[in-house]
Amino acid sequence: MNADGAQIVVCPQGPLIVRGDFEILDAEGNAVPTSRETVALCRCGSSAIKPFCDGTHKLKKFEMPRG
Repeated sequence: MNADGAQIVVCPQGPLIVRGDFEILDAEGNAVPTSRETVALCRCGSSAIKPFCDGTHKLKKFEMPRG
């Protein structure tokens, strides 16, 4: 973990896993409520519970572009 106590793990073809002491803000800068110390954030754009992952990337066969 970094000095602030937060860690982000990029899951291949899946979500970002965020662990530790963090705060998630929406586009307007408002805090997104979460009661967990670990969350999965959607990268595919298809989740019904954005910004959190609901596993839809598996059904959509989500793939990150290689670059």
